[in-house]
Amino acid sequence: MAGPIHYEVYIRKTAPSSWTLQIATEHRAHAIDTAEDLLRDGYAAAVRVTKETLDPDTMEFNSVTVLTRGVPEMKAKRVTVEDATGPRCSTPYDLYAPMAREQIGRVLEDWLQRQGVTAFELLHRPDLAERLDASGVELQHAIQKVAVPEAQADGKPVHDLVRHYQKLSDATIERLVMAGRKNRFPSLEHHSLADLAHRLEGQAERAFIMGGVVAAALAGLKDGRTRLDRLMDLADRAPGDGQARAMVLVPIEQILCEMLGSRAGLADILGPSLDQGAAMAAVVRMVAPREVGILVRHDPRMALHVPAVEGPAARLGARIEIAEFPLLSAALARMVLRELMSPRRLRPNDAAGEIDILRALATCLTATAGRLLTLEEVQNAFNERSKALVTADFVAAYVKTCRTVLCEAEALTRLCENVTGVANKRSAARWLSACVGSLRFETEMRQAGGQTAAQKLGVLAVLQRAVRACGLSDKDEADITEAIGKVGGAVEAEARIVAMLSRSPAPAPQKLVVLLRLAAGETAPLGPAADRAKAEAIKLFRAPEARAALAAQPEVLAPLKTLMKAAGLAA
Repeated sequence: MAGPIHYEVYIRKTAPSSWTLQIATEHRAHAIDTAEDLLRDGYAAAVRVTKETLDPDTMEFNSVTVLTRGVPEMKAKRVTVEDATGPRCSTPYDLYAPMAREQIGRVLEDWLQRQGVTAFELLHRPDLAERLDASGVELQHAIQKVAVPEAQADGKPVHDLVRHYQKLSDATIERLVMAGRKNRFPSLEHHSLADLAHRLEGQAERAFIMGGVVAAALAGLKDGRTRLDRLMDLADRAPGDGQARAMVLVPIEQILCEMLGSRAGLADILGPSLDQGAAMAAVVRMVAPREVGILVRHDPRMALHVPAVEGPAARLGARIEIAEFPLLSAALARMVLRELMSPRRLRPNDAAGEIDILRALATCLTATAGRLLTLEEVQNAFNERSKALVTADFVAAYVKTCRTVLCEAEALTRLCENVTGVANKRSAARWLSACVGSLRFETEMRQAGGQTAAQKLGVLAVLQRAVRACGLSDKDEADITEAIGKVGGAVEAEARIVAMLSRSPAPAPQKLVVLLRLAAGETAPLGPAADRAKAEAIKLFRAPEARAALAAQPEVLAPLKTLMKAAGLAA
């Protein structure tokens, strides 16, 4: 005997996507109509209606397809790749390539950090190779981390790849250990670095040997600053020019790229007290000391956000400035871009400070555009970072310290000014529009104690001018300035400032100056208050006694003409 029956509607939003349940209903007609509507309106690429009947004995549903419409279902097949080229690294020499060293640095990251070395040093120091080989588990785990993803990507047996990379690592370690036992890496205690470079010119494995010499010079040094200082000493002792100089600087640059390429290494060199934003600013100052120095001299406030680079980092910056390490410069610039485009906060506990550091970084990177990065890359990075500045979480943290709605409006105006990108500007404008258009904003501005009506109008005028300087779209700017103007009109109407000015016994030129400043948006926001002041100024101009007073004081007309132009009363 059949049990209860119901109908289920499934959809696939795209051809390769899987079926997902949309609704379940007891009415067949309703299920079919819903499926047809979803397909017709474009909400799904395919629809399916099934009839589900409960079996009382087994308490399982028997499913029967009633309707299937739309794009046919795509059945993906696993394809096994027959790659005749074999594994990606076949000989010990392949492990010395930049991409292979980067992979080694990732899979052995913890072990390398404990030893205080880089992947380049591991590949050029026999003592480190023997230490890693003796660890056993560390090396085996690293091989598995490489073999498993490669097997999944290329369809090769995992065990074959593990055996291959085990043999490859054994051969590499044996080659490096044998080179150490044969004293192929001369010690700098008994030889000059420049002499070694000249002697190695023309030899087949000169890069391998010089890499071992430079790596051995860092043995026993774990502190990042000390290691950087030693590398700068080696660069000072390099030959003056030619192939011999390049032979020394290339391994130094490769080690520097690996040292500064990680957050831990960067913090070790620049100091752990710097947050991520300050660290990025210090990196920019290190790779572009001349440009940042000019900016700091032009605007001393920049020095508050861009930390000074001292010691070994300053020595490195001086060499980067003369274009000695172009690969390192490019790598550091790309690292700054990656951090800007990542979702990680630069100053997690200081939203206002995050905007300050982003503004400083934008100024510095724009000044270096064309040498380190293109202007388009810089703009794209800050457009991506600005997306995080207009989220609800960030805005809530940003205005959390504001005690008044005016403070909140001023903070949001600053946010509008500092975000980039059309969509981000629009999102920031929505936050500001909701603030100044709220009943709370109008109520607090009208009832705020401790300020006169004239002071409130002045504050609103300053806020309105700041909004116009934010670079918002015409519609957003018009909506926000209109909302501020309406609040200013309500404040002026309650205090009757314009009416009191018109009836005051003050001289006509003096009253005109005050009215025109109100009408021009200097001491009141543009809107109803400014319009009333403008109308009163026109009425006063037409009065015979005012004309006579102005004619008697021609020196007053010059400043009045400027205000009249600003108020739209003169061309």
